[in-house]
Amino acid sequence: MTSTPHADTPPAAPAETTAADLTATEMLHGFAHGELSPVEATEATLRRIDQADGAVNAYCLVDADRALDQARASEARWARGEPDGRLDGVPTSIKDIFLTRDWPTLRGSRTVDPAQPWTADAPAVARLREHNAVFVGKTTTPELAWKGVTDNTLTGITRNPWNPERTPGGSSGGAGAAVALGMAPLAIGTDGGGSVRIPAAFCGIYTIKPTYGRVPHFPASPFGTMAHAGPMTTTVTETALMLDVLSGPDSRDWSALEPPAHSFLDGLDDGVQGLRIALSPDLGFATVDPEVADAVARAAQVFTELGATVEHADPGFSDPVADFHVLWFSGAAKSVAHLTDAQLALLDPGLREIVDEGLTYSAQDYLEATNTRMALGQRMGAFHDTYDLLLTPTVGIAPFEAGAEAPAAAASPRWTGWTPFTYPFNMTQQPAASVPCGFTSDGLPIGLQIVGPRHSDARVLRASRAYEQAHPWSRPRR
Repeated sequence: MTSTPHADTPPAAPAETTAADLTATEMLHGFAHGELSPVEATEATLRRIDQADGAVNAYCLVDADRALDQARASEARWARGEPDGRLDGVPTSIKDIFLTRDWPTLRGSRTVDPAQPWTADAPAVARLREHNAVFVGKTTTPELAWKGVTDNTLTGITRNPWNPERTPGGSSGGAGAAVALGMAPLAIGTDGGGSVRIPAAFCGIYTIKPTYGRVPHFPASPFGTMAHAGPMTTTVTETALMLDVLSGPDSRDWSALEPPAHSFLDGLDDGVQGLRIALSPDLGFATVDPEVADAVARAAQVFTELGATVEHADPGFSDPVADFHVLWFSGAAKSVAHLTDAQLALLDPGLREIVDEGLTYSAQDYLEATNTRMALGQRMGAFHDTYDLLLTPTVGIAPFEAGAEAPAAAASPRWTGWTPFTYPFNMTQQPAASVPCGFTSDGLPIGLQIVGPRHSDARVLRASRAYEQAHPWSRPRR
């Protein structure tokens, strides 16, 4: 006789672990104490990619020779007692949206010519390189990162590490699947409407979309100041460490914030005692699967047990999806404005649809959407005068069929129809994290979103860490 597992109970852990299953901090501890070398960590990561990536298609480029060269240089530094950088020797993946020196950045598109000089690093990549992270490869994205799932006509469909028949989300779906399966403990992704949080929720890992400008970005996104860059990792501590690195200055981003005065690791374990937290199960307008709603309610109770005051409270805004579409679809049109008719014919059909719609909007339409965005930011600013944090589901549904933009029975064919909890907080530029908070009855991860006021990244990380300590999570079976 078998029983259905409780929704908080993950599938059984793998029977055997390797260096690929270590967190970045565990790897760094091993390097410092002579218990592990960067070469061993990188070799284990590359073996894991060989073993696991065939099922999920998380990587569009793997450069084993270059990674091992970097690992050997790191190993020599550690052997001399002279590590250089806070991530020296840690295997790391890069979403194929970020410019990366010596590697093509194709952005999931057949319209980009790989046979050209690739001489520049995006700011996030440059900071990782300065801290001597080992670059193992580039992870998949939908074409030009336009949607909340990960597939394209260039590299195919990326799949969920818990069930390959389901989507890992997107647009940083390759990064989410890679981290979940131990195919490098650190990853960088982008988030213009949920693109690190959606895959974090669907893949059962942790991420934060920082306050806009916290991580410098270049070239400027065609989606404007809704586009963030952020770390994706297995734990909150790794994310805080990585955010320290990624927050370094870069003069190419005119809108970047000043580097933080303190490490995001400082005070990370200070807990949530005394915080006033709002729980909004549906933001007042969203549809949520009952299993997701139950998991989020249980997660909110954990914060009460940890000493916070948790109250049911909606922020009080209506769904801004129409205005988000004006901003997002206009950005999509801008992103392909340089293409020829022959190149436009190569685009993902869904991307071409939103490009065509984006071209119908006027400057007045864009300014009206911007006004809605400003009003939304003002409302959330006032809301956070009362509440230190806001809890919501990250995504209101479980992962659905891989290769589809939306579930088969969805009311809207667009990805925004099932992501109402994520894109509003790109419009407001607030920090928002996704924390694993349980599983559906068929073993698929559920994410809790923790939102803070602008510039409260450290508070969001601290709350995430408190929940993680009280409610640790696991990786999928391999």
